[in-house]
Amino acid sequence: MLASAICFPAEMVCLKSGFCLRADSHHVRDQNLSLRVGSGDIEFPSADIASIQPLSEPAAVSGVPGKTEKVREDPDLVVGKAADRAGVDRDFVRSVARIESDFRQEAVSNKGAIGLMQIMPSTAKYLHVDATQEQQNALGGAKYLRMLLLRYHGNSALALAAYNAGPAAVDRYAGVPPYKETRSYIVKVTRAYDQLRLKSALPDAAPKKPSARD
Repeated sequence: MLASAICFPAEMVCLKSGFCLRADSHHVRDQNLSLRVGSGDIEFPSADIASIQPLSEPAAVSGVPGKTEKVREDPDLVVGKAADRAGVDRDFVRSVARIESDFRQEAVSNKGAIGLMQIMPSTAKYLHVDATQEQQNALGGAKYLRMLLLRYHGNSALALAAYNAGPAAVDRYAGVPPYKETRSYIVKVTRAYDQLRLKSALPDAAPKKPSARD
């Protein structure tokens, strides 16, 4: 039975569906379990929870034999490496991460999207990644963008619309959905992409567009 107001420094919460989520703490509110993930909260019905296990966090202590301080890799590089693994234009994936979370793995949206690439738990499960882990979050987002670029035959606007509003919305409207948020999102990511291309392009370099390898 889940007891209200039980909190641990870090814990793994697993749902009956099989999806597991790393949380900083939790508490029970009415019939829901509220998880603290970074600076946000995600709620699940208590009946959906299979288990909660405390995690042992390795201590980062300087000057103690056998213990080293873990240095976090630059999130920009994490996203770039994920893009390379997924076969998607680095700058395109980096632009999405910039607009989605400003490269913050601790970011959680009010809809429950998690991490650098703001992946929903259901999408993470579909992609077989743990969205709470930075490298997996980046790889999941890059893989999902690749799938969408291939699905819409390289049309980056439709891929971004699907990333923001879901493929069902794009298919329903046979194009970019008439949602203000989605259209603004496409513009923001496109501008971020153009800025990155200008910074990295050689003087005589030809313009590029986002792409994914088959």
